[in-house]
Amino acid sequence: MFSPSGPTARELAVQALSSVERGYDLLAPTFDATPFRTPEEVLGPVVRALGPLGPFRRGLDVCCGTGAGVAALRGLCPERVTGVDFSAGMLARARSAVPAGPATAGPSVHWVRADARELPFAPAFDLVTSFGAFGHFLPAERPGLFAGIREALRPGGLFAFPLPAPPPVGSRLHLALWAFDAAMRVRNLVWRPPFVMYYRTFRLADVHGELRRAGFSVELRPLEELGRRPDGSPRCRLVLARGPA
Repeated sequence: MFSPSGPTARELAVQALSSVERGYDLLAPTFDATPFRTPEEVLGPVVRALGPLGPFRRGLDVCCGTGAGVAALRGLCPERVTGVDFSAGMLARARSAVPAGPATAGPSVHWVRADARELPFAPAFDLVTSFGAFGHFLPAERPGLFAGIREALRPGGLFAFPLPAPPPVGSRLHLALWAFDAAMRVRNLVWRPPFVMYYRTFRLADVHGELRRAGFSVELRPLEELGRRPDGSPRCRLVLARGPA
């Protein structure tokens, strides 16, 4: 799961007992050597699926971390790509990892430190993405998150993100995620500050309704490059939430 250059067990324990922001500041130097970073095997199919839906001039990656999503968007958005995150440590790593500047071909790249629940953007983006960060938001926070993303989009702009299928009930992965969420709930009952990260609270049916109530029209497309499960259902869907024109 972790490469030799990844965090130690002690470092992970310290992170888990910190706030979300402080935890990611601590994890930032080794984050890209963990399984938490969105892999190219997911980024590539998402970018290829979004390409025909453009053109997109300006893109925004919400909860950008060390910049994997921003790097992917550089191939879709020729004018400008922005990454927003509330961890200064993660943004510092992103700045060093993603090429930007007058000597670099491609769009300009910008980094903004802000809480995704209070995005500081006027309608400026044609495309907004996010990869693997929704477990950091409690269900009650999602309507405000989606409303802020809608307000950052130009009329008719697109909010897109991959959503893996839940593991089969009773499978090892299902039990592991259930145990992780249970442990986090206990941790947050007995320890402060809380560390919000749950894997089983971002359910498609709930999210679909919340996006529609935020003013989006919603479409689901299977990411065929990621394959299908034994029952024929896609392993991962691309959620396409279109803002009002």
